[in-house]
Amino acid sequence: MLGILRWTFWITVWLTVAAFFHYTLPQTDIVRITDTYESRENPTSFTVFWGPADVGPDGTELARDVFFIQTRRAKGDVMVYRNEDTGWSWPPYFKFDTSNLQAEASDLRSTEASPRFVAVKHYGWRNEFMSIFPNAISVRLVDGPDAPKGIPLLNIIILGLFAALVYGIWVRWRRFRRARIDPKLEAIEDDFSDATDAVTGWFGSWRKKK
Repeated sequence: MLGILRWTFWITVWLTVAAFFHYTLPQTDIVRITDTYESRENPTSFTVFWGPADVGPDGTELARDVFFIQTRRAKGDVMVYRNEDTGWSWPPYFKFDTSNLQAEASDLRSTEASPRFVAVKHYGWRNEFMSIFPNAISVRLVDGPDAPKGIPLLNIIILGLFAALVYGIWVRWRRFRRARIDPKLEAIEDDFSDATDAVTGWFGSWRKKK
């Protein structure tokens, strides 16, 4: 039972870590921009998946205008991105050029008859049920739908540093456990074994006397 609980705990922890990195780290899609628009939004749920809102005089969050970029992938499926500043908040992309990016995206619109493909770098997830959209970070023109996305150097560096940190913590924990915890556990086991032997011996001698 304890083994199942331990495995459940660690699987939950690592799934949470994987989801965090998958949402936060940048990804690149090769798409064709079909339209751009602006919409008045007032997210009342799942606000963590939206950019920081302005705050009114009474301390309540105000509705704000959000830019959106509509696209279609080479295989035909649709993807919609929001285009919001991250500012100084999380994740730390320090994005302040929302209007410029929207102008670039609008200029790169194309039709199915005369397509132009772009690489949209973004972070986040798309979920229609919860009405959340990935946030576009940059847009650049590429040669076609099979254009290379480039080597994700930032992702490699961050994941490498995280792996090194986890490995360092794990090594130090093993050393600490071997030096401090294991000897105490062994001493407790020895004491328990001695006590069990003593009780067993006493019970055996009592039965002989009886």
